[in-house]
Amino acid sequence: MKLNRILLGSVIASSALLMSTAHANDTRVAVSSALGGAVGAAIGQQMGGQTGAMIGSAIGGAGGAAASANKRDRNGAMIGAALGGAGGYSVGRNMAGNNGGYVGAGLGSAGGAVLGQKVSEDRRDDRYDRRYDSRGYRYNDYRYNDRYRKDNGLHLGHYKNGKRR
Repeated sequence: MKLNRILLGSVIASSALLMSTAHANDTRVAVSSALGGAVGAAIGQQMGGQTGAMIGSAIGGAGGAAASANKRDRNGAMIGAALGGAGGYSVGRNMAGNNGGYVGAGLGSAGGAVLGQKVSEDRRDDRYDRRYDSRGYRYNDYRYNDRYRKDNGLHLGHYKNGKRR
């Protein structure tokens, strides 16, 4: 029985380690934006009351997300964390007072930052996928690959204006 507990504990611990390494980027963004949102709400509360706390949670969450997100997804994570932090603070404050506001700001910032980062990644992947087919060749769709097909009239092509050489 003791061996079963040890084995079960080691399996859970190893799976937790693997999960944290697989989603390290999301976890890092969530933790830093949650911390920024809660600290921003606390500082904003001292400086400007409830409105200051909402603004502080938005700025703090966005700053935390910007510090930990990669360059391509930084804007999406910042916008999501700011919206989530402000919304989370207002909902948490209405439900459980000041401490609830801080918790709500942290959770809202974390969720908003991760969601914004995922939306950014998906949009980038969609833009890439539209340009290439399944074999890796570029589509012959002029909407995406029309940079080189326009005639600016400054050169003579092989069949320009119907003239054959």
